[in-house]
Amino acid sequence: MRRSIPSLAVVIVLALAGCSTDEPATSASGPPAADAGTGEQSKFFVRSDYEAELAMLGATATGPAGKPWEQVLNPSTVDTASFKKAGPHKICFSNAALNNPWRQVGFKTMQAEVETHRDQISEFVHVDAEGKDQKQIADINDLLGRGCDALIISPNTTATLTPAVEAACRTGVPVVVFDRGVETTCPVTYINPIGGYGFGHVGAEFVAQKVKPGGKVLALRILPGVDVLETRWSAAKLVFDRAKVDVVGVEFTDGDPAKTKKIVDDYLQRHGTIDGVWMDAGAVAVAAVEAFQDAGKPVPPINGEDQLDFLRLWKDEGLTAIAPTYPTYQWRTPVIAALRILDGKPVSAPWKLPQPTITQENLDDYLDPQMPPLHYAMCGCTGLPGYPQRWK
Repeated sequence: MRRSIPSLAVVIVLALAGCSTDEPATSASGPPAADAGTGEQSKFFVRSDYEAELAMLGATATGPAGKPWEQVLNPSTVDTASFKKAGPHKICFSNAALNNPWRQVGFKTMQAEVETHRDQISEFVHVDAEGKDQKQIADINDLLGRGCDALIISPNTTATLTPAVEAACRTGVPVVVFDRGVETTCPVTYINPIGGYGFGHVGAEFVAQKVKPGGKVLALRILPGVDVLETRWSAAKLVFDRAKVDVVGVEFTDGDPAKTKKIVDDYLQRHGTIDGVWMDAGAVAVAAVEAFQDAGKPVPPINGEDQLDFLRLWKDEGLTAIAPTYPTYQWRTPVIAALRILDGKPVSAPWKLPQPTITQENLDDYLDPQMPPLHYAMCGCTGLPGYPQRWK
């Protein structure tokens, strides 16, 4: 499923999440004009996908109330009758990695979802690619020889994993891709929330509205080459171009808190003042805030994500902040989709999930005191087996 249907999740994305039925928020100014932004964009930027995602920020999802992981934005169903087979089923999952808290919370949520289908799933096989493309390609080949009834894939990177996904599709096993996308439409469905453009736009619009034209904004990114991260920055860049703020730096943190603090400190020494911070993933948001505090500087408007350490710091310090999300409840949906496909029931392709935003107004709703700092608030997991111990 190409990320251009719509284009888009997270590698070392150490940040992203979800567990709410709140409708996604749209910015006060609404989607920008089609010709907004003048700067050069990355190869991942697709104007039509960008506009489609921003339109979805204000859309109403269809599906069961209170279950955003089963809801769909702009559904477009496909026939899956050819995949129908008697159960119980062997479901296989090729995972990009378990190398950050977002993915760890998500996988625990997926495992708990599997437990709710014990009568339909005879075996659940998980293989961790450890963030390595070549290992994931080998993992997929191995799984295809193990009698899987359905194959779920969360690709490590977009372009490199595309041939492996296409090869899996050719075997006749139904393939479900989620989180990060690939450059092919062969999977039965591709599942993720609204996506990178929506995330990037919401955070950048908030920061831009708080910063005067010409104000200095520092963009902190995780790493290059992952579609959802690239589209997040693409959308943010359009906002900043239009608002005429001065993006003084675009720096990669590698998801490392120490590196993040050094970057922020370097820019403070170089520029004296930073008026806003935009991030393409929120796992090191706390480190960025602490860098300002350590330097004795006011913390500027900033976006993070729904990781609890950031939400609690936001509350405790009275930050000017927002948290666009990439909900970890999306890890439930591939299991649900795979079983529907094996039952021959139609599914939406793509399957676009709601993508709520945490604001000052609803922040208190997500401050779960019983969960650890690195938990993601939008897990959709409170009613699943093992809650809350499984996620601690």
